[in-house]
Amino acid sequence: MVTQTPPPSTLAGRSGQNGRGQNGRGQNGRGAEPSARQVAGRRWRSARGVVAVILAMVVIAVILAALRPSTSPQALDPTSPKQDGSRALAEILRQNGTPVSVARHADDAVRQAGPGTVMVVTRTERLTGEDLTLLSAARADLLLVRPTSFALADLAPRVRKDGPTFEDADEPGCSLRAATLAGPVALHESETYDVTGSVTECYKTEYGSSRVVQVRNVANTVTVLGSASPLTNERLTEEGNAALAMNLLATTGTGAASSVVWLVPDMPEDGAGAGQQSLGDLLPFGVKLFILQLLVAVLLVALWRSRRLGPVVAEALPVVVRSAETVEGRARLYRAGHARDRASDALRSGSRERLVPLLGLPRSSAQDPSAAQEIVSAVAHRTPYDETYVGAALYGPEPLDDAGLIALSDVLDDLERQVRQS
Repeated sequence: MVTQTPPPSTLAGRSGQNGRGQNGRGQNGRGAEPSARQVAGRRWRSARGVVAVILAMVVIAVILAALRPSTSPQALDPTSPKQDGSRALAEILRQNGTPVSVARHADDAVRQAGPGTVMVVTRTERLTGEDLTLLSAARADLLLVRPTSFALADLAPRVRKDGPTFEDADEPGCSLRAATLAGPVALHESETYDVTGSVTECYKTEYGSSRVVQVRNVANTVTVLGSASPLTNERLTEEGNAALAMNLLATTGTGAASSVVWLVPDMPEDGAGAGQQSLGDLLPFGVKLFILQLLVAVLLVALWRSRRLGPVVAEALPVVVRSAETVEGRARLYRAGHARDRASDALRSGSRERLVPLLGLPRSSAQDPSAAQEIVSAVAHRTPYDETYVGAALYGPEPLDDAGLIALSDVLDDLERQVRQS
C-alpha cells in the first residue's frame, strides 16, 4: 500500500503530547507543569481589569438606586402636609373658588364626578381592572399622574410610555393653554410618552417624546402628566409648577372646572391592584440601569474572551515522529469518523503528486482539475490500462465501504509501479 506522510505542521499539537522519538521511548517536549497557585495567579492577572469594571458598574447602579427618592404612602395625597403630599395645591384651589373633594375608591370618585369636573387620578398601580373600567366610562375630564402602562391602555390607549428622563422642561412648545401660561417648569424625574393619532404634546425631549400629553375624546379630555413634581408641596413653588398644576386642574376641555375630585386609591385588601403594574413599572430606574450595564459588560467580556481564528501556523515538531505512526494515527481518525471521502481524496492526491514528475508534467498540474484529462491520458499511455480505468482510479467517486477503499489503494499502487517500470 502506498501512503502519504502528512505535513508536520498539521500534527504539531498532537505529536508534542503523544509522539515517540527515534529510540521508541516517549518524549515530553514541554517543561514542568505550572502549579495550581501559578495558574490561579495568571488567570487573576488576566481578568482583574474586567472584574474591576464590573464592580464599578455595580457600585454606580447601587448609588443611583439609593439616590432615587422613595415614595411614601401619603404621596400626592391632598390632605398630606408632607413634602410629597399635595395639600398646598388643594388649599390654593379652594381659595380660588374650586372645590376639592377626596376619594379613596374609584366608584366613589365616579359618583362625585360629572360634566365640568376634573378628576385627578394618582397611584394607578393600586387600581384594579374593574376600577379602570369605571374610570374609562366617567363623564369627567381625567388628569392621570404618572400612570402605569395598564392604566394608559384603558384610559388613554393612544399614549404609551417611552421611558424616564431627568431633564427639566423648557418652553412647552404646544398650543395647550395650561402649558403656555405656565412656561418652563421643573419636572425633575419625569416619564415620557409616545403618541399616535391627533394628540396634543407638550414639553418634548430632544428625542421627540413628550412629558405632558392631552387626548380629546368625544365625551371627555384625558391629560397625562409624566411627573408628580408640579403637584407636590416640595416642588410647587419651583419655576412654573404651580401655574401648570392650577391650570390643568381648574379648567376642563370646555371651560372652567366646577370642581376637582382627587382620587387617591387605597391599597386593595386582596392585593388585586398589584397586578396593574408591569415589570418595567416595578423596577426602579437604578436597577434598570444596572441590568443594562451588566449586559454591556457581559458582551464586552464575550468579545474579549472569544476565540480568534487566524491562519494556520507551521511549527517545528518538538520530537521526531515516524511517518508510519503519523499515517496510522490519521488513518484511525478517518476510520473513526467514517471519512472514506477524505481518505480516498488523500490517497488520490498523493498518487497524482508522485505521478506527474514521472510523466514529465509540472507539479502544479497534480491538483489542477483542468489538467485531469492530460494526466489520465499520459498514465494510460504508460500502462496497459485504458483511460476509463485510470480516470476512475485517479478521479473517481468515493468508495462505498472500507473494502473498496483498500482496493483503491491497491489500484493506485499498481498504477505507480507500472509508470515507474515503463
